[in-house]
Amino acid sequence: MKEFWLWFSTGLEHITDFNSYDHILFVALLTISYCFDKWKKLVFLITAFTIGHSISLALSVAGHIEIRTELVEFLIAFSIVVTAAYQLYNSRKGNESQSAFLYFMVLFFGLVHGLGFSFLLKAMLGKEESIAMPLLFFNLGLEVGQLLIVLAVVALNFFVGFVFKIPFHLYKFIFILTAGLLALKISIERLIELL
Repeated sequence: MKEFWLWFSTGLEHITDFNSYDHILFVALLTISYCFDKWKKLVFLITAFTIGHSISLALSVAGHIEIRTELVEFLIAFSIVVTAAYQLYNSRKGNESQSAFLYFMVLFFGLVHGLGFSFLLKAMLGKEESIAMPLLFFNLGLEVGQLLIVLAVVALNFFVGFVFKIPFHLYKFIFILTAGLLALKISIERLIELL
């Protein structure tokens, strides 16, 4: 039980850490278009992200993928910029597209984010022989954290629309634009570090 809690809590804290909020921004941008009544569509979208980051996390921790930390950190920030641009484009069209392209994009960005998750896990594992259980428990912690972010954004959507009576399209536009500009700033900073 102690081993489970160590890795689970590490995964949970890693994705919900406000000091490194890039993963929170990405999941929030995926979630922003959805309310409680569209939970099935949201589940499919989040599942695509989960599949992506689970694959690359496992491959990276097992030593099959090795990419510079600075490049991965830049790509994570850039994935948020692209996601914000995609959401703005669909908002303008009045569309919350569930196209194959959207799922592919989210799956691909999940692969990128999984590489980011792997840096912490690899550092903690060191020379440990068995990585299967720590990897599983860490990933479960990531998933619970991801679900907490999704629930927080969906609840915020509800409060903004039904309690504060702010038009949803306006709130959504401001949220996406703010997240996109913040991610663009982070991307530029990380690109400078990369070069």
